[in-house]
Amino acid sequence: MPVLMKQVGTTRKLLKSRLQTDISFRGYASEWQHIRDLLFRTAEHGESNSALLLGPRGCGKTTLVASVLADLLPNEDFYKNTLIVYLNGLLHTDDRLALKSATAQMNLENAVNGKVFGSFAENLAFLLECLKAGDKKRSKSVVFILEEFDLFCAHHNQTLLYNLFDVAQSAQAPICVLGITARLDVIELLEKRVKSRFSHRQIFILPREDDIEERVELFKLLLKLPTDKEIKEYTKRNKPIPWEALQNDELPLLRRVFAPSAYSFEAKWVSQWNKHIDALAGNPKVVSVLQNMYDYDVLEATFKTFLFELVSHLSESDPFITVEDIQHLGQQFECDDKINLLCGLSVLEQCLLIAMKHHSEIYDRDPFNFEMILTRYSKFANSSSTMQGIDRSVVLKAYEHVKNLEIIAPVCGSSSKVQKEYQLHRLLLTYGQINQAVVKTPNLPTEVSQWAQSSLV
Repeated sequence: MPVLMKQVGTTRKLLKSRLQTDISFRGYASEWQHIRDLLFRTAEHGESNSALLLGPRGCGKTTLVASVLADLLPNEDFYKNTLIVYLNGLLHTDDRLALKSATAQMNLENAVNGKVFGSFAENLAFLLECLKAGDKKRSKSVVFILEEFDLFCAHHNQTLLYNLFDVAQSAQAPICVLGITARLDVIELLEKRVKSRFSHRQIFILPREDDIEERVELFKLLLKLPTDKEIKEYTKRNKPIPWEALQNDELPLLRRVFAPSAYSFEAKWVSQWNKHIDALAGNPKVVSVLQNMYDYDVLEATFKTFLFELVSHLSESDPFITVEDIQHLGQQFECDDKINLLCGLSVLEQCLLIAMKHHSEIYDRDPFNFEMILTRYSKFANSSSTMQGIDRSVVLKAYEHVKNLEIIAPVCGSSSKVQKEYQLHRLLLTYGQINQAVVKTPNLPTEVSQWAQSSLV
């Protein structure tokens, strides 16, 4: 079947866009609905709420919030009655910067200009008062999204968090405070007065670790091209967000949203590509690579990065993803940086590492010093035809280089007054890492390789 070359570039663009900007959220239906209900009740009924969204980095916390907003913002009642304020702990490093950004996102710079406030609480109360409507005496709802919530806990006196939670608890104005963080113990970082005003509503996003079938299905879902029918269903399911609802320049969550309707393909190419992806997903070698990756890291964000690199290699000369491409990239993903570092060491330094390995094996990982390793190395060097005649000072220099690379570390509590030859160290590598490095190192003398397998000389 002839390859439709002109479709390859468009295929690459669509797949990259999907991997980067698609905010479709899979799984965690109850958590998604919980967040949506909180925001909806704040906007519709004027309820005040506070919650924390917790989970490891890359599990999809921010994507979940973006997915909820994409579902609510097409609703005119929601975006006209609600202001969304996005603060990031990495950017807004103190409460003054955070309040300045919140003022700008509420479009209240003119109202605040020139006014002097006695306290942070007075300033925040004035901002919320400005949002009250003149006819119904009803305030606009405000949703505060605090990304990297744990960094806000490090601010002086936690003034921002105290005032936000205080407003939410006392129902002074309809406000929803949603914190996003990767620290599961973030509640312990809150001061007592802040903790007492927090609702203690915590929503956990924890990735499943035993579902390789779902990972294979995700592989097909992310790499297949949409048919015309699927594009219509996607457009019907994901309503467009009005531009009036995206006036906040500091809200990055919905700045770019995946739109498959912007790409067009010939039906013949879509069928050909999708059959190829199905064949890949059914290949045992591909499933083995996906299984190994899943064992290393279950997070979807890491998997998307892997697929993005795979898609980036598509070209007119290589229009299809091959099993060899997946295996090669999988090996890079699984490679150990420490082993790559060890492969770059000199033969002498590798000999010292092997001596450390044998010492740790014999003495059950007891600490060692330079003299112990030198004795063990000298025993090998005297019987070796390739490692004889190396001066003690050169061996000491090699030992110090290994220490500087943090392959070995000083034992805690050892006195700094002790001569460096007698300072105790521990090996920070596994025996398997040293063995793999010996196997992978090119042009390593056969005697050294054999010594690595047996401590007998």
